[in-house]
Amino acid sequence: MRNLKMIVLKRVGGYSRLLDISCESCGSHICLYQKDGPDNLRRIYIDKISKERVTLTKKSLTCPKGHLLGAKIIYRKENRSAFRLFVDSIIKKIVKS
Repeated sequence: MRNLKMIVLKRVGGYSRLLDISCESCGSHICLYQKDGPDNLRRIYIDKISKERVTLTKKSLTCPKGHLLGAKIIYRKENRSAFRLFVDSIIKKIVKS
């Protein structure tokens, strides 16, 4: 019976929100991003980015003024393209719908 309760608790709490991502150094708008789950933002998946102001085909994520924000990776656990964000490189704000 205990195992059943633990499985149920792990599934509870999933949600999604829209984040406005900006450069920490200059404040330039980067994109809107759909974030799933309650954890910290460590990487941004390319397929969840919308209204981007930067080129997503490069090997690194930079703001329009050239500040380096992250590096392009393939997240092996899900086999998806993403940008691994550098610590304290972005500012994120929740967009209210």
